[in-house]
Amino acid sequence: MMASYGSRVRQDISRWLAEGLIDAPTAQALRNDVEGRTSRGFSFGGVLAVLAALLLGAAILIFVAANWSAFPRVTRAGLLFALILAGYAGGALLKLAGRVSAGEAAFLIGGAAFGGSIALIGQMYHLSGDEAQALLVWCAGVTVAAVILRSAASTVAAVVIAAAWLWAQTWDFWSAADVPNEYLLVLAVLWVVSLWTGARAGRHLLVLSLIMYASLAYLRTEQLAIPILTALVSAAFFVAASVRPDGVERLLRLGGGAPIHGLLGFVAGMSFVQFAVMDQPAFMLAALITFGGSVGALVLGGRESRRLRWLAYTVFGIELCIVYLATVGTMLGTAGFLIATGLLLAVLAMVITRFERRMKAPVQGGAA
Repeated sequence: MMASYGSRVRQDISRWLAEGLIDAPTAQALRNDVEGRTSRGFSFGGVLAVLAALLLGAAILIFVAANWSAFPRVTRAGLLFALILAGYAGGALLKLAGRVSAGEAAFLIGGAAFGGSIALIGQMYHLSGDEAQALLVWCAGVTVAAVILRSAASTVAAVVIAAAWLWAQTWDFWSAADVPNEYLLVLAVLWVVSLWTGARAGRHLLVLSLIMYASLAYLRTEQLAIPILTALVSAAFFVAASVRPDGVERLLRLGGGAPIHGLLGFVAGMSFVQFAVMDQPAFMLAALITFGGSVGALVLGGRESRRLRWLAYTVFGIELCIVYLATVGTMLGTAGFLIATGLLLAVLAMVITRFERRMKAPVQGGAA
C-alpha cells in the first residue's frame, strides 16, 4: 500500500513539474519527503522475508520437537537458548548492516524460538500452567525484546500473541470466567511500545483488538449496553477522524485509515444489537441506524478513501440482505427470493456506480 501510494505521488510530482505548477527545487523536496515516508513501510521483499522467517522458525521448532527425546536435558535447554540468541543477535547485526527487513525477520525467528522454548521446557521440567499463561509469558518476552531492539515486527507479533491470550482466556463460553480486564492494560503497554518502535501496523491491530475485546465482553455477559456503547464510541471516533483527521493523527499516529476503524466498530456494535432484538420492533430502528451510519460514512469520508467507500457499500448491501431476510424473506418462496434479491442487487449496483462517478468527478484519481 505504501509503495503504491509513493509511486502515484512521484508520478503526480513529475506531472506537476512538467505542467509548471511547481519548480524543480519544490519537486525535489517533495520527492525526498515521499521517499522518507514510504521507506518506513515494509516492501514486498520485506513481507516475503517475514513470511520466510515464520516458516523457518516453525520448521526449526518442529525439528527440535520431533527429536526432543534424542537430546540430553542440558543439550535441549542449550539448543533452545542458542536458537533464541541466534535470532535476536543475528537480527541486530543485520539491522546494523542496513538490512532492516532481514533483521526484523530474524527477530521473528527469535520470538518464535522463545515461544517454542516455553512449551518445550515446561514439558521437560513438568511446570504447572495452562496455554493462556504460556501465551502471556510469551507476549511479555517478545514485548521486552521489541523495546530493547526497537523492533516493529516484534511489536506486531506481541500484539497478535496478546490477542491470542485474550481468546484463550475466553474461548470457552460455557465457563464462568469473565473477559480479563487486564487485557486493557496490556493494550496500553503495547500502544506505548508501538510508538517507541514505530510499529504503525501494530497500532492498527490494537484498535481492532479493542473491537474484539468489546465483542467478547458482550458474548460473555450478553449485556446489550456493551455493543450500544461500542457503536456510539465508534461513531464518535469516525466523526472525529473524518472532521479533524490531523488532530486524530497527531494523537494516535495511525498513518491514515482511522475512519475505517470507526466504521468497523460501529458495524460490529450494531450487528450485535440487531441480532439481540431480531424478533422485536426495535430491530427496524437498529437497521435504520445502521443504514444511516453507512450513508453517513459515505458523506463524511467517502470522497477521501476508496477503501472506506467500498466498506460502506458492503455494509449497506449486507444490511439490506439482513433486513430482507428478517422481514420480507419469510413471505416469499425460493423463486420470489431470487427475483427480489436480484432486483435489490441491481438497484444497489446502479446507486454505487452513480455515487462513484460523482465522487470521482471533482477530483481525478481519488485517494485509495
